[in-house]
Amino acid sequence: MPIHQDTIIVSTPAREAFVDITGKIQAFLKERGVTEGVVHLFVPHTTAGVTINENADPTVVSDLLFALKKSFPDRKEFRHAEGNSDAHIKSSLVGPDLTIPVQDGKMRLGTWQGVYFTEFDGPRDRKLHLQIIGT
Repeated sequence: MPIHQDTIIVSTPAREAFVDITGKIQAFLKERGVTEGVVHLFVPHTTAGVTINENADPTVVSDLLFALKKSFPDRKEFRHAEGNSDAHIKSSLVGPDLTIPVQDGKMRLGTWQGVYFTEFDGPRDRKLHLQIIGT
């Protein structure tokens, strides 16, 4: 099976944000003409990640951000010199990668699901590596 690879840049708007990248990934699939296979996403940053969650109601994202901030606030007891230990913790929990099946040219997401780039130490321009294995 052919392998398609690329890197896209995601501009994050705030220190902590969930950026819906579903459309960018779908466009990548369409541009490459991929109809069947898998798409693998990888974030090469230690204070960002990628996840799947509801994209129909924006309050879900704000609730997720609120819960992460409340559960893992910035604390003066953290020893990391850069002052972003909370961002490292949050990105470790979310994770740096996803693999999503592709069928009929579309990601096999649930009805309410979207793919989010998660930022915990922005705003920044971040990289997202995409690899598609499929035809």
